[in-house]
Amino acid sequence: MSKISSREIHLASRPNGLPTAANFTLAQVELEPLQDRQVLVRNLFMSVDPYMRGRMNAGKSYIPPFELGKPLDGGAVGEVIESHAREFKPGDAVTSNFGWREYFTASPKELRLVSREVQPLSVYLGALGMTGMTAWVGLNLAEVKAGDVIFISGAAGAVGSVAGQLAKLRGCRVIGSAGSMEKVMFLREECGFDIAFDYKTGPVIEQLNLEAPDGIDVYFDNVGGETLEAALSALRVHGRIIACGCISGYNDEKPRPGPSNLSNMIAKRLTMKGLIVRDWLDRQGEFEKEVGGYFRTGKLKNKETVAEGIGQAVSAFIGLFEGKNVGKMVVKLGSA
Repeated sequence: MSKISSREIHLASRPNGLPTAANFTLAQVELEPLQDRQVLVRNLFMSVDPYMRGRMNAGKSYIPPFELGKPLDGGAVGEVIESHAREFKPGDAVTSNFGWREYFTASPKELRLVSREVQPLSVYLGALGMTGMTAWVGLNLAEVKAGDVIFISGAAGAVGSVAGQLAKLRGCRVIGSAGSMEKVMFLREECGFDIAFDYKTGPVIEQLNLEAPDGIDVYFDNVGGETLEAALSALRVHGRIIACGCISGYNDEKPRPGPSNLSNMIAKRLTMKGLIVRDWLDRQGEFEKEVGGYFRTGKLKNKETVAEGIGQAVSAFIGLFEGKNVGKMVVKLGSA
């Protein structure tokens, strides 16, 4: 095999507040020749996700921080170009955590074979990937059931849009908040939400009380901040909160004060559970069977915002915090 030249995104400096292009560099590297038990993969799509912002900070967290001067990583789907391992052959479609680069070599245990019959392959980063599984896990964690009234913040994003659709399939009344009328219409017309509103047009608590005057049973939190406070007011006795994300505060340089009405946790006997999807990987097969079935039969839609080329990866990532995505934000790196 002749040497492969690959472009990849490195973290140049740790952001203060919202990341800028200056925090990243685009590097070109030559891959070493393939060794025994290694596989060469060309990435077709890579994922950008809000959780990656936390990994750009120094210090310990539930996942190690990105290293300065080193390539970033994250979810990706690609095709095998060459294989020195019996588990994979050229042309196979695989998922990995080697995003933010065009080519890479890996051991078989670092790759996961997926079906090319599922199209587009980028769905393995969205509804059938970790974001879809996060939505599924959250609903299971809170034991969401038929008849529940569920409110989802960040509902037009990758996790929220899938969570709402799955909740509808369970027989729930689903309310979502999003940041534009375009997203509100997407939730109503494509995802089947019963109610959706633009949180920018008025206080969340006022809009939530208008749409759910009798309260809500479940809050699926992707946002935190003001919206969490509103949900704490709207939740009924014995309500449940799924703590999935807190994108409203990811770029804050100083921690925000907690909700002023946190005492509702006591008065209403609420339950709040946090989740990290990697804790549930032993149930990935169950997720794929259920949610994959919905996707194949057209009961679940996978919405994407697609950026073209690795040179657009940084702007796509920053765009997550500017509300530029509807559904899953992915970067297309090559053609299948």
